[in-house]
Amino acid sequence: MNWIILQEEKQLTEIQEVSASRPQVIFKHSTRCSVSAGARRRLEYSDEPMEMDFYFLDILNYRPLSNKVAEFFQVPHESPQVLVIVKGECVYDESHGEIDMHSIIRQAQV
Repeated sequence: MNWIILQEEKQLTEIQEVSASRPQVIFKHSTRCSVSAGARRRLEYSDEPMEMDFYFLDILNYRPLSNKVAEFFQVPHESPQVLVIVKGECVYDESHGEIDMHSIIRQAQV
């Protein structure tokens, strides 16, 4: 998995802009949570679609940014959580055991 580390608020605007032509995925991860570790493993063991960019947000080290993601894309904060951004909007968000690559691909329509 080619994770892009999400650690600055300005990246949210970049994600939104790039999503006009290429789906963007944000994975919010807690390093202290076994459910989050399981979701991360499921994503990393899946074939990564080349048509999308995957961002990794460590919510323990970047909690204010995690809250900003929820506000910016108008979704409730959860962890672990995956957001799919298409044409500037969050078209899909899921959490916990429901996080899987097939759903991400289906929702991104790539």
